[in-house]
Amino acid sequence: MKHFFNRKDSIVTEALDGFLATAGSGTLARLDGYPEIKVVLRADWDKAKVSVVSGGGAGHEPSHAGFVGAGMLTAAVSGEIFASPSVEAVLAAIRATTGPAGCLLIVKNYTGDRLNFGLAAEKARAEGFAVEMVIVGDDIALPDIAQPRGVAGTLFVHKIAGHLAETGHDLASVAASARGAAKDIVSLGISLSSCSIPGQTHEDRFGADDGELGLGIHGEPGVERITLQSAGALVAIMADRLAARLDAGSRYALLINNLGSVPPLEMSLIANAVLASPLAKAVTLTIGPGHLMTALNMNGFSLSLIRLEAEREAALLAPVGPHAWLPARPVRQSVVVTAAKPAGRDTAKAASRDAGAERLITAICLKLISLEEALNDLDAKAGDGDTGSTVATGARSVLDRIDTLPLADKAATLATIGDTLGTSMGGSSGVLLSIFFTAAAQSLNGGAPLSKALLSGLDRMTFYGGAKVGDRTMVDALEPALKALDANGLEAAASAARRGAEATAAMQKAKAGRSAYIGRRLDIADPGAFAVAEAFAAMVAMFAPA
Repeated sequence: MKHFFNRKDSIVTEALDGFLATAGSGTLARLDGYPEIKVVLRADWDKAKVSVVSGGGAGHEPSHAGFVGAGMLTAAVSGEIFASPSVEAVLAAIRATTGPAGCLLIVKNYTGDRLNFGLAAEKARAEGFAVEMVIVGDDIALPDIAQPRGVAGTLFVHKIAGHLAETGHDLASVAASARGAAKDIVSLGISLSSCSIPGQTHEDRFGADDGELGLGIHGEPGVERITLQSAGALVAIMADRLAARLDAGSRYALLINNLGSVPPLEMSLIANAVLASPLAKAVTLTIGPGHLMTALNMNGFSLSLIRLEAEREAALLAPVGPHAWLPARPVRQSVVVTAAKPAGRDTAKAASRDAGAERLITAICLKLISLEEALNDLDAKAGDGDTGSTVATGARSVLDRIDTLPLADKAATLATIGDTLGTSMGGSSGVLLSIFFTAAAQSLNGGAPLSKALLSGLDRMTFYGGAKVGDRTMVDALEPALKALDANGLEAAASAARRGAEATAAMQKAKAGRSAYIGRRLDIADPGAFAVAEAFAAMVAMFAPA
């Protein structure tokens, strides 16, 4: 795996400085003492209140520094990547933030964190500070383990304790609420890849068709290997195991956490799957989906739930300063707004018959469908290899609706074809052809002859699309063909379209469309122009004597 970094030993300090430089707030600062002491803290902190300090190894961003601010953490102590911060760093954070009200340490249940934060707490007490510590072990992946790991559910404790401290509660009540919250949290993660650490050799233990359920946020192996399935099926497995740990009849908040590299599109799909599962019946509030406690670039996500009661719900809903925290929101069903009817247009024209028009449209569509593989092969050399499939999809959609077209009315037929291609064909080609047919229909309705109306459609298509002859697009065949059709008839149009398509093979570089991004000579015909030429050839063939 490749990574962006300068030196392995300075990754964390440089990242923290970058975070502080871009946080956009004068309320955050760091303690001196780099690289041994890596502490981000509130510069505006009132030591008359209980300080809330947490932390752990780097690599979980935005945790933990991203949650320092009003209503959440007073300070975050960072170690190196996936390594517990030192006792001295934790003690420095306690000294910098703690006054008479005392300090609460929130620690994820890992041996290094427990020991280092614990020793720092003892040393701080020896110096006269009032310090309490809560340990979070929310991971249910290993049900028989005596000390379950602390994972993303720890953030619930950050939010609840931070709110109570901010609103003036004393150390005993903040600590008691934090401990109670920690006991009522369950979390489970799943991933399709392990994470890689900058500067270290990466060996992915995953196969092409599997993932791991219950793996740790430091890349530890999961409790079991799981076959790659649909997102809904994977969520269902997780939901079943989490639901078994919930109290019947209780309400819960759900945190949907991206472990690093799951695209936002997929995270929203995952959220939808969770809220369509039986687990959703217990969920009142959601937090996320989003990056909250990551594992570097792990391609996975985790689900965490906390049982709600009045104090916890109020704390989770309270606004906070840190932008990295995603606000808790009530679960809402999708709102569907009735689509407005097209303005100024009568209801769709009734189907009507015209044998000649039907034969012509059918011939063109069948020709374009037959070219699917050839056009895809052409496009694969310059684009993403889908022009044939896109064109064939549009042709099939028109052919499937041939019996519903108002064929006796040329303008209405063009308009209907435009509507069909705009909704079924997809991509820019579908929109461009929809513009072409829609504008041509309007011109035909205005009294223009068919050849002139088609030229009007071309004018609108090139205006919106931006392509012109010489740019290596379908326009290189379509424009000369339509001009020849207007002047000399169909056979001349077909010849002009063929010459235009062939000319695209000699063009040095595309100037519009997807192939414009290739940046090199292509030496092949543009697939869109080729398709236009073949469509005109099909028309000529249909009218040729038997």
